Amino acid sequence: MHAQRKDQRGLIPVIVAAIVAVVGTAAILFSDFGPGNESQGSGNGMITAAAVSRASAIVIPSEPPASGGISPLLSD
Repeated sequence: MHAQRKDQRGLIPVIVAAIVAVVGTAAILFSDFGPGNESQGSGNGMITAAAVSRASAIVIPSEPPASGGISPLLSD
């Protein structure tokens, strides 16, 4: 009976750590994707431009998706 009680005390820190990890992950995801997140137009383009410039790289912009659901390359 004494061994069983000792095992339960060793399990409590594991349970607390798991709860903290789940709550922390949920908080991060909520702050990233939650309501009021203005990810479009948040100024990240300036950060990207600075990183590209510093790396002496070339930026090739992607084209927006076709508005018919059919890729222009696949249409006949």
